Amino acid sequence: MQISSRFTIALHIFACVDTFEKEHKITSNFLSNSINVNPVIIRNVLSQLKKHNLISIARGSGGASITKPLEEITFLDIFNAVESIENDTLFHFHENPNKECPVGKNIHNVLDGKLKNIQGAMEKELSLITLADVKKDLKKYL
Repeated sequence: MQISSRFTIALHIFACVDTFEKEHKITSNFLSNSINVNPVIIRNVLSQLKKHNLISIARGSGGASITKPLEEITFLDIFNAVESIENDTLFHFHENPNKECPVGKNIHNVLDGKLKNIQGAMEKELSLITLADVKKDLKKYL
């Protein structure tokens, strides 16, 4: 399993907006130059972030801005905005285990709780990291 690149693209977007918004108009073309992906991908991620009220986008070429203090935006907020997980379940279970098989008929009983705990641990860790942490760490390299 691998989480899509939308999550890291979104983190990169926030870092760019915070770093450059006073000097540049933050457009999808500007962001695509830093992230090195097609501007259409950037616009799609920006749209998801806007839908979750994490980014505002001025009409025309007004550019993007962050809607909340960096300390208030967690990695979990961003993950939830850009990653689509069905039924709030990170792990997709195979559809029809064989009910006639001793393993197949019991696999959900054995794994469901464990997978839920793993997802909970990941979400907890994501909730502990904010964009302020990213800004602080990025300053070491700028």
